[in-house]
Amino acid sequence: MSANSAVEPGRAVRERGGKPTRAPRKRVPPHIAGRSMAGLVWAGPALVAYAVFVVYPFTQAVRYSLYDWDGFGSARFVGIDNYRRVLTDPQLAGSIGHAFVLIVFFTVIPVGAGLLCAAALSRVDRGPVGGLARAVLIVPQILPLVGAAIAWTWAYSSEGAINQLLGALGLGGLARPWLADFDTALPAVGLIGTWVSLGFCTVLLLSGVGRIDTSLFEAARLDGAGHFRELTTVLIPGVRREIAVCVTVTVIAALASFDIVYVSTGGGPGTETMVPGVEIYRLTFLSQQVGQASALGVALTVLVLAVVLPLQWLGRER
Repeated sequence: MSANSAVEPGRAVRERGGKPTRAPRKRVPPHIAGRSMAGLVWAGPALVAYAVFVVYPFTQAVRYSLYDWDGFGSARFVGIDNYRRVLTDPQLAGSIGHAFVLIVFFTVIPVGAGLLCAAALSRVDRGPVGGLARAVLIVPQILPLVGAAIAWTWAYSSEGAINQLLGALGLGGLARPWLADFDTALPAVGLIGTWVSLGFCTVLLLSGVGRIDTSLFEAARLDGAGHFRELTTVLIPGVRREIAVCVTVTVIAALASFDIVYVSTGGGPGTETMVPGVEIYRLTFLSQQVGQASALGVALTVLVLAVVLPLQWLGRER
């Protein structure tokens, strides 16, 4: 008997002309199979709800986007014409541009300011001052976005708190109806998003700072690192995952913004603050252009995925 046949008897039989034999299948242990079934049972209702309320409506939106339809009468197939209009119509393309501008206010400023606030609060003991600061920062997350938009609309009005404060400081010449001015409407709406996002980013980043080994900060200080270098070499790398979550959530909020813009300006003055969410509402319920609204909605979904997925990949730890 050869060495091969001694090591692999099944193979030797096949070489001598015997019938080929299959390797026995590995049987899944019953306890592992039971766990898999239990997982499916627990995840089943969520998967069904996701399919009914997310997957099915999205597939319907894709189908409607290929038609010229007012929501009631007969539909006319137009192919990709609705998508072509999303890219060429100045108002529709402009709404997407405004959403990208809001990323600066919803994401860039809150994440940057949140890092500074988290670094400062990490040095404050959990006493009355630290607790009060955390409570003030988290208040915007407790308030509904509609309520926050209404409050800021009052503050931005001609006789609102902001203009009164400017008058008290001797800067009355800067007072204006901030949300009705073509030059300041979009930044004013963006600052509402900054106020809402800042607390979320700060609290999340502060939780990440708590995970960093304090010896790293001590080592940086012993090496003579200042506050800026400590921030860039220790704190930011230590909260990389939290930064990725903050950026992902706030970017989605900026691109899919609706509540704040609709309540505060309704997309005006003119179309200066028009964003895709408000534009979709306008096309569907005011202009009865369901097909065009569906195309804009699908394009917005693809845009969000195209922006968020690379951010998720960059935020992964390697």
